[in-house]
Amino acid sequence: MPIASEVLEGDLPLRVNYLQLETKKRAATDNTNHESKRCVQKKKKFTPDSELRFKLESCSKVGDVTGALDIYDSSKDQGVKLSQYHYNVLLYLCSSAALGVILALDRGLEIYERMKLEGISANEAAFTSIARLAVAKRDGDLAFSLVKEMTTSGITPKLRSYGPALYTYFKSNRVDKAFEVDDHMRSFGVQPEEMELQILLELSLKAGQEQRVYSVLHRLRRSVREVSPSTATTIERWFSSDAASSSGSDKKYDDEDVRRALAAQGGGGLELGWIGSGRWSVKRTALDASGVCESCRHKMAAVDLNAEETNRFAENLAALACEKERDANSFKEFQEWMAEHGPFDAIVDGANVALFNQNFSAGGFSFSQLNSVVTELSNQHGKSPLVILHKRRVTGGPAASPQSQELLKQWTAANALYTAATGSNDDWYWLYAAVTCKCLLVSNDEMRDHLFQMLGNDLFPRWKERHQVKLRALSYNPFFDMPPPYSTVIQECENGSWHFPISRGNDEDDEAEEPHKQPRSWLCIRRDEETK
Repeated sequence: MPIASEVLEGDLPLRVNYLQLETKKRAATDNTNHESKRCVQKKKKFTPDSELRFKLESCSKVGDVTGALDIYDSSKDQGVKLSQYHYNVLLYLCSSAALGVILALDRGLEIYERMKLEGISANEAAFTSIARLAVAKRDGDLAFSLVKEMTTSGITPKLRSYGPALYTYFKSNRVDKAFEVDDHMRSFGVQPEEMELQILLELSLKAGQEQRVYSVLHRLRRSVREVSPSTATTIERWFSSDAASSSGSDKKYDDEDVRRALAAQGGGGLELGWIGSGRWSVKRTALDASGVCESCRHKMAAVDLNAEETNRFAENLAALACEKERDANSFKEFQEWMAEHGPFDAIVDGANVALFNQNFSAGGFSFSQLNSVVTELSNQHGKSPLVILHKRRVTGGPAASPQSQELLKQWTAANALYTAATGSNDDWYWLYAAVTCKCLLVSNDEMRDHLFQMLGNDLFPRWKERHQVKLRALSYNPFFDMPPPYSTVIQECENGSWHFPISRGNDEDDEAEEPHKQPRSWLCIRRDEETK
């Protein structure tokens, strides 16, 4: 993910530059689609419309905004009616040149006004170009009005749609307008990412608005696992400021209040407001292998989804499964079965476990290996597991042997086996079972394919970290690689102190597997009185 400093320090916000690429891709695609038509029509006489299209496309290829404007003026004088496509090309060229050519900015806005007067509706490509003109003009109100116009036109805004307005309000220090953009964004189900949240944090910091800072920090906690170096610097500046020192109160919370608050957030956060008073101590530090901060000696929590997030994740998962499954009734039958026979202490991805390390000549689907994992979970770990298998795994092949049939019979009788129907994807089944049971999932599946990508980056990675158990070895007795003892996420601790893990860029290898690497840097932030 691009670091937020590229937004705050550059001349254009990164998402606006991304919009330019997207627009250019659309233009290139349109050019390709019309290339073959031009070859066929090469010897035919151009109509005014096709001649205008050809000339504008030629200008677009070389970025010739002056030539395109001359063509536009000539066409207007000749009474040639422009289509949405013509306007898109003109607006794109003007927006691309607007930062360096004032004429392009003024003419682009003029062209947009004429487009509206002629009743030509703007599509996302046109709104994108006009938004870039608004950035060049430093007109946040125009950029924001364009997003609102998109919604009234029936176009669903995306995260990148809000970048121009948010960025221009940031540059002009209009904190209330920036938060108005944020409210509008969330009202349409668009969730800001670290870049957008850092802008809100910077504005709140400059204005000394402690409650907004507190709110944004918790939004960061819920939406990103670690902060970029740029965001870490912004956080350090806030906690070193006079406004941060004057934030908070001497109100005392009893242990039960704190426990309830932590449980409500799934651990790792209180959301009770600033706790304590006085100046803050801000240090860069590291954690030991068990998750203890080397600066303050506080142990980081193992942060899970809270109850509301778990329910939402389960509902989203079930909705996706019913939408993608060949027969939605099969999955609904599984939900009913789980409601009757659950919950379970562990879910076993049967096929993944049975095929673990079986990539040798005599290897294959091993029921004995699967049984050893089930037995280990039951006997040594005190877990009552449920095995999920696809129907094709329980009929014929390795399942036909007497030993396998006996195991299947035992598991079925104990309600410890569920067989996904023909045509179903058993991945939906074992994942849904583990989420609804709030239990461990035994599987070495990395869960990176398109199915899991549909679950998004909000809840799924956090759930996976706390619930997936991997097999490390299977010689005689299975060896389980349990979830880590703490979560590498932003944490607000019981005493009101904060810890922020700092991203190492693309080098995000597991520290336990790469002990020679430098330990991850964390921000440890607590009141000065706690350091005495």
